[in-house]
Amino acid sequence: MCLMKVLTVVVPAYNAQDYLEKCIRSILPAGDKVEIIIVDDGSADRTGEIADRFALEYPQIVRTVHQENAGHGGAVNTGIQHAKGRYIKVVDSDDWVNSDVLSDIVTKLEEFIEENSQVDMLLSNFIYDKVGATNKRIMDYKGTIPVDEVITWNDILSFPVNKYILMHSVIYSVDVLKKCGLELPKHTFYVDNLFVYLPLPHVNYLYYMDTCLYHYFIGREEQSVNERNMIRNIDQQLRVNRMMIESVDLSAVSEAGKRKYMRHYLTLVTSVSSVLLYKKGDKEAMAMKHIFWRHIRSTDFGLYLRMRFSLLGTLFHIPGKVGKGMTLLVYKLLKKRIGFN
Repeated sequence: MCLMKVLTVVVPAYNAQDYLEKCIRSILPAGDKVEIIIVDDGSADRTGEIADRFALEYPQIVRTVHQENAGHGGAVNTGIQHAKGRYIKVVDSDDWVNSDVLSDIVTKLEEFIEENSQVDMLLSNFIYDKVGATNKRIMDYKGTIPVDEVITWNDILSFPVNKYILMHSVIYSVDVLKKCGLELPKHTFYVDNLFVYLPLPHVNYLYYMDTCLYHYFIGREEQSVNERNMIRNIDQQLRVNRMMIESVDLSAVSEAGKRKYMRHYLTLVTSVSSVLLYKKGDKEAMAMKHIFWRHIRSTDFGLYLRMRFSLLGTLFHIPGKVGKGMTLLVYKLLKKRIGFN
């Protein structure tokens, strides 16, 4: 008899030989109601060998898919295509999870399935596990999202500027990902923003567990989210940002709470894009910033007005050298408060 898979954990892995084993061993204790799909994304090191060893040792839990390099988005697409679970979680190969918390979450997901509850998205907390940091920043949603209740978006209070949903905090139902036809762009950084954002119009019922599941391992020089690398890859950040704006018509999102959150998150991502262009600082970057905001204006004038004259939009558009200095100061303070790279 084939055991129902409650949760599929997709692990995109590229040249991850130094991290993959810790990642997989953190997931395994959740048992065989979880399946782990390791997508070896054209690795040139021992990643594929390590993945195959786990698949051989735990055939009821682990599967490995080898493919030519397609980038993070392409690897996530492959994992979703092979998923047999009712829910899906993405865990990057250099991150890890709290095994006990994962087991509790699987039990809760199983309850939803047995009770035929429509829960489209489960949220939990994550930890910014930053290299060298003694105090680890925790992203939680206490005071914003009701705990341990099946809710709708209209039950959620306004998100403060330092709260947002990332890939690390979200588990989606497979049905939601099918409804939105999610397909992430290949060979593109920062697609985790699309993974979170694009399915949201199809998310009607949520559940929040106030517990820390995910350890987001950041602060390493080679990471795409390292600020210097983000500036170097600003074209890809802008590409993802544009796709977020163009792919969803927020005026067609009927639930006020959902529309409000999506605009909040889009404003945050757009503000990061603007600040990175400020930090790049040359004439080309300033021209790109002008073109980018002009594109937003021509695509959705109402959205442009709401983002441009939001608190962040106003702070990040003060003209002149003084304005630029204030923009970078605000960004520095937000980085310290939130804890990202």
